[in-house]
Amino acid sequence: MPVGGNGSGPKPWIVKKKVERPKGLLGRAVGRTNWNTDFVVNQPYRSFKLFFTADSTDGNPGAYPIQAFLKFSDGGNLKVVDETMQPPTGTGAQFGPFTSPSGKAVSQVNFRIGANNDPAATGFSYRISVQGCN
Repeated sequence: MPVGGNGSGPKPWIVKKKVERPKGLLGRAVGRTNWNTDFVVNQPYRSFKLFFTADSTDGNPGAYPIQAFLKFSDGGNLKVVDETMQPPTGTGAQFGPFTSPSGKAVSQVNFRIGANNDPAATGFSYRISVQGCN
């Protein structure tokens, strides 16, 4: 379930978002963004599949900067995706399956879509979801 989600809707829960410009006093340099989305992992899955679908690019020729991380209960994390994609609207990618390192318990899966060094993605909308596999 996404962090802050209410648990309603189809399973797996699908988050729909739009890449926004950073907000704050210093704007692009250190402003707050909506680029991060966390999914809570509430049971010990063997592996995880991550899904991304482009909903629109607002006619912009830019690309989606996509990163994803497995976050562990000990506070550590592992980057599992670091790509820039330019998929046609309605298409995307499945990433994984990813397994956690031995002795690590995954507590969250994090998507980060958007980057200061690629402002052309501002306004792009997308859908993401995570599937835990036994």
